[in-house]
Amino acid sequence: MTEMAHGGVPLRAAEAVLPRWWRTVDRWTIGCVVVLFGIGLLLALASSPPLAARNGLHPFHYVQRQLVFGLLAMVVMLISSMLSPATIRRLAVVGFLATLLSLLALPFLGTDFGKGAVRWYSLGFTSVQPSEFLKPFLAVFAAWLLAAGHAPDGPPGRSLSLGFTMLAVALLVIQPDFGQAALIAFAWGVMYFVSGAPIALLLGLGGAAGLGGLLAYHSSEHFARRIYGFLTPEVDPRTQIGFATNAIQEGGFFGVGVGGGQVKWSLPDAHTDFIIAVAAEEYGVVLVLLIIALFASIVLRSVTRLMRERDMFIRLAGTGLIAMLAAQAMINMGVAVRLLPTKGMTLPFISYGGSSLVAAGIGLGMLLSLTRSRPQGEIGDILTRRRRT
Repeated sequence: MTEMAHGGVPLRAAEAVLPRWWRTVDRWTIGCVVVLFGIGLLLALASSPPLAARNGLHPFHYVQRQLVFGLLAMVVMLISSMLSPATIRRLAVVGFLATLLSLLALPFLGTDFGKGAVRWYSLGFTSVQPSEFLKPFLAVFAAWLLAAGHAPDGPPGRSLSLGFTMLAVALLVIQPDFGQAALIAFAWGVMYFVSGAPIALLLGLGGAAGLGGLLAYHSSEHFARRIYGFLTPEVDPRTQIGFATNAIQEGGFFGVGVGGGQVKWSLPDAHTDFIIAVAAEEYGVVLVLLIIALFASIVLRSVTRLMRERDMFIRLAGTGLIAMLAAQAMINMGVAVRLLPTKGMTLPFISYGGSSLVAAGIGLGMLLSLTRSRPQGEIGDILTRRRRT
């Protein structure tokens, strides 16, 4: 079943791998990702030199590292997009189990780099954040379980997928990383809905998530402080949100000009969590709208292809991957304009961060693989035949 898909692309005997890949992959999505990465490098040139100066490094230290990790992410994305859905599924199972074990060991072997949350493994020359890699692997792994649960005499896929997802959420909350935990729970909920879950059950899960947030507010000072800062009517101009809000206002429609922004000198996370504030200040709303349009194009093109998909595993896995990408982008930008509490979440392919870039490349590569055109007919063909019979 995992080889069934849409597109009606004719089979060509003895066709080479690369021509067949290029003919069947969504080239517009690849183009959007490349443009996003280019924008990320442009914004890194604007935002990272002040941080490099504060740390006594070469002015373009972080730009060079982002270029290296970004190129690695592009290579990983293209290689992943050439794999079959069956190989993607196997890779996700192994990757999910490996990242789950790394999260279990994180409290004992990880480090917080002075940020108050143990989220990284320090390798000396670089660091690795397991939660970034958990996201794409969990989406595909949970989709496999959900799809298997629909097969005759299949396993209790829904219960198993919920159990593994809750285990991952619990491990993230321990760090604490409430933002990634909420993102994973949201993506699973979207997949669960697409798989045919009853609305009443989804409402019950939503209520449980709300209760969990309430308990976190009363039990975690870190979580409560962020919620309180978000709900406070007046924004302290000396906080990160204050600096970001002022930068967006100063940028206006066309920005203050390349290199003329000031927020990068005040925000410690200008190159990561608040990169959109740098974009808005120096290049204005024009660049922000372009970034939003690029993400929207990726989402819409992927959803359009998935809507014609016959295979339930491919449909669910693609839905989970695109839900995570879209939600993460919205959360990052929503935090910068104070529509959401601060989350400490990067903007995919634009923010600085090796783990974030490579994990995003893996996720997009899997999505490109799952949405490739294949020789079998569309799901609409099946529905039409059923109505005729």
